Amino acid sequence: MGDKISLKIEARDIHGKKVAQLRAQGLTPAVVYGPGMEPQSVQADAGEVRKVVASAGKHTPVNLTGAKKRIAMIKSVEYDPAKHGVIRHVAFHAVRADEPVHAEVPVRLVGEGESAAERAGLVVLQTIEKLEVKALPMDLPEALEVSILELAEAGDRVTVGNIVLPQGVEIVEHSDGHADEDEETEKPSIMDLVVASVYEPSALQAANEAAAGAAQDESEVAAEGEQESAEVPASDGKTE
Repeated sequence: MGDKISLKIEARDIHGKKVAQLRAQGLTPAVVYGPGMEPQSVQADAGEVRKVVASAGKHTPVNLTGAKKRIAMIKSVEYDPAKHGVIRHVAFHAVRADEPVHAEVPVRLVGEGESAAERAGLVVLQTIEKLEVKALPMDLPEALEVSILELAEAGDRVTVGNIVLPQGVEIVEHSDGHADEDEETEKPSIMDLVVASVYEPSALQAANEAAAGAAQDESEVAAEGEQESAEVPASDGKTE
C-alpha cells in the first residue's frame, strides 16, 4: 500500500470552549474511540493533522503514535466555516490490525486520454467514483484501478468486474435486507455495474440538451401554475 501514514498524538486535558487555546497554539483537538476502549481526548500538531487528513481521507489507516500506539481510520473532520481549510476537530475510529474493516475507496481510470476511443474523438465517461471494500486495515488500497485502454467504440464499457483487486481486498455486495420470495430470481451483481462507458460526442451533447430542456419545461410548468394560482380571485362567499 506504499508508505504508511503516521500521526503523533498527545493526551488532551483541555475540553469545551477552552480548546480555542489549543488552536491558538497550533494544535488540533481530536478524539480516538473504538470497540473495547474508552474514548480518548487527544491533540496533535495542526499542520501534521492537515497533511494526514489530505493523504488518508476516510479510506486509509493512520498509525497513531505518541500517547498510545493505535491503528485508526478517520471517521469525521470538522472544518472552521469562517476559515477555509482550517480543521477544528478530528474523530478517529481505532481498528485492529488483524480484523477486516469496510471503507469506501476511490475508483481510478488507468489510461485516460490514451484509449483508442479517445484518440478517435469519442468520450469516456466515468459513472462510479467510489466503491466499498473489505480488507485488513493495512491492506486497504489507496484506490481501485481499472484500465480503459481497450475501449475503442461507442457503447464499449468497463465494469466493476474488470477491476483487478489487490490481494486480500473484496468488493462489498450490498443487500436490501429483504428475503427474496422467489429464490430463482437473481439480483444483478455489483460486478456488472458499469464503471465507465464510451459515447459519441454528438449523442452526449443531445442527451445533455434533452435533460436541460426537460428541466426547463418543468420550471416553466411550475411557474405557470404559480401564475394561475395568483390570478384566481379570492371568493367573497356570495353566489351569483
